[in-house]
Amino acid sequence: MLAGLLADSHMTPFELLPARVTAHARAAGLGDVRIYLGDLQRRVLRLLTGGCPGADHDDEPPEPELTVEGSVAGRAYQYGHIVPLNSGEGGSRPCWVPLLNGTERLGVMRVTSQDDDERAREDMLALAGLVAMLVVGGRDTSDHHARLTRSSPMNVAAEMQWQLMPPRTYADGRVVIGAVMEPAYQVSGDAFDYGTADDLVHLSLFDAMGHDTAAGLTANLAMGACRNHRRQGTRLADLGDAIEGVLLRQFGPSRYVTGVLADLDTSNGVLTWVNRGHHPPLVIRDGRWATRLHCPPAHPMGTDLGLPTRVGREHLQPGDRIVLYTDGITEARTPGGQEFGLTRFTDFLIRHHADELPVPETLRRLIRAVLDHHDGDLQDDATILLCEWLGPRRDTAASAPRAGVELPPGHPGG
Repeated sequence: MLAGLLADSHMTPFELLPARVTAHARAAGLGDVRIYLGDLQRRVLRLLTGGCPGADHDDEPPEPELTVEGSVAGRAYQYGHIVPLNSGEGGSRPCWVPLLNGTERLGVMRVTSQDDDERAREDMLALAGLVAMLVVGGRDTSDHHARLTRSSPMNVAAEMQWQLMPPRTYADGRVVIGAVMEPAYQVSGDAFDYGTADDLVHLSLFDAMGHDTAAGLTANLAMGACRNHRRQGTRLADLGDAIEGVLLRQFGPSRYVTGVLADLDTSNGVLTWVNRGHHPPLVIRDGRWATRLHCPPAHPMGTDLGLPTRVGREHLQPGDRIVLYTDGITEARTPGGQEFGLTRFTDFLIRHHADELPVPETLRRLIRAVLDHHDGDLQDDATILLCEWLGPRRDTAASAPRAGVELPPGHPGG
């Protein structure tokens, strides 16, 4: 099954992926394969069309869209494990299987098998793993994927941001990183980034002035400059000034960006950061309390005010969660003017940390709460970048459970 699908995939257009998967799944006794991908805001799961014409399904025709909240498929998506259904016709056993690329949640796959044993589950998980890799491999060049995973028209600034930023979920045994950004289709000046190099994990968050395409260009330039200079070995203490130099050469003093730039040494838990006119980072510890990390801020990048750059330093404990955020989160207001506020923001994070929800699911629920508070109409970009330090572990491949095999609630595979 896997060898045939892999060989066939190299010349397969994205739209024909369901047909190829269905054809090769039969080799392992799997049938009625349906691939659902999550939309940009993680609200619904949408059927990837392009299956075998005239294919007979085991029971009802596929639903084109399923909700993440309140559906069996959504439960498999939220918690990252197989959810079996009642037996179908002829004794076949349908299951919802999460589609995970590493720890990035892509969607779910519905698949049936005549057998209900460990081998059948292993085959489903293996197929789902390869399907996820094929989705990731084809999505960047597929307009079909973009249309499927969007529920509203997207502005130009948001198009630029989503293309440049890294995946919203990452984990490697030392850290789990998650991010959310709203309004997903109208975002302008916010951007997040992260990257790894040996024991160091870099985190950065940017908030450019304005709410238009120019703000998007400014944030894109700041993020590109950050990547370029850190990959050339620029020290954290000098990174903000290097970004500012790029902004000044392009825009003069007319455009600026606030932000936080941070490095986490995963070998010992030492977090260092630079604050460029932004909200200070938060640390959540033991699922019981949160603290703001204070360090004298320098001026926003692009204002050329000449304030000195100070580097903050904090020694983390395994399990600590570092939170970077923009003001659209805490300053989101109800129509009556009540802010969502820092206290409500931190209380929400602490409560869901204590519930041992995976980082991506915590952020999905948090951004829903922020949007509900604002009646779904944010007046400013709202972005969160959260990094959980698991401890100084590097090679966990031999002992880590595979994604989808009844992971414990707090495991990053969720």
